[in-house]
Amino acid sequence: MYTDGACSGNPGPGGWAWAIDGGRSDSGSDADTTNQRMELTAVLKALDTVTGPVEIVSDSTYVVKCFNDRWYDGWLKRDWRNSNRKPVANRDLWEPVVAHFLERRDELQFTWVKGHSGDKMNDVVDAMAVAEVDRIRGAKGSTAVASVAEIVADVDVPWVSERAVVILGARELTSGQQDWLERTVGGLDPATDIVISGLRRGAELFGGELALARKIPLGVVVPFADPAQSWSPGMRQRFEAALRAASWVVDMDLERSDVVNALKTRNLYLTGSVAGAIVVNDTPLADRLDEDGLAVMSPPDDCG
Repeated sequence: MYTDGACSGNPGPGGWAWAIDGGRSDSGSDADTTNQRMELTAVLKALDTVTGPVEIVSDSTYVVKCFNDRWYDGWLKRDWRNSNRKPVANRDLWEPVVAHFLERRDELQFTWVKGHSGDKMNDVVDAMAVAEVDRIRGAKGSTAVASVAEIVADVDVPWVSERAVVILGARELTSGQQDWLERTVGGLDPATDIVISGLRRGAELFGGELALARKIPLGVVVPFADPAQSWSPGMRQRFEAALRAASWVVDMDLERSDVVNALKTRNLYLTGSVAGAIVVNDTPLADRLDEDGLAVMSPPDDCG
């Protein structure tokens, strides 16, 4: 059973779908949702419908890792709070999905498949979910587009958003925060995960360098050409080395003269093109992204 979710913006209009090759299928939509919620809804709708042994095949690491890496164990032990002791995002969907798993543990298997890689049924459910997005956007009129899409207009997202995590936060890192960031990035899987960064000084640049050192694909988003032109020679050298080694580079070609708005627009693109975020020493940002439906990781308060 293949499942998939799609969303035009994060949040924005979304669609979900599931299908069995040569068998049953279903799809639906939500006018204001997130990609993660659509991925979860697809799984929940499928498990509510299909009984017996099932292999759920998804291109969402957010879904698959919960069960294969046993995220749910910690959530249940902490009464549905994450490792930072904050409420688990999307609990209203996670809780019934986890309940299905616990009741049918011997019958359910979760398998990850790379999206847009030529897998026939993954392409089928992707097309079904996208069709639901198009349908609901059409129903709302041509002006009903996601805020990120409105702002970044013709800039495409070249990586698979569902596999991507953005690194944001402090311009200056303590040794404790550096150690935590090293452990966190070190826990990512080069075969499935993608790191996205703007390579600004601090958490973004250091995190991008950590990703490259661990052979994790890196996507870089810059608001305009040569954003490091005024940096010190050493810092600029680090920036340019990371930029050259990145798997993807998006230059948004915004107005350098309006730096504040350019960075705001860049940040909307960054957070709208990923499924998760690593946020260092910026609690308001972490809380906002958590409320937006991203899976957020932040260092503990006693990190130093």
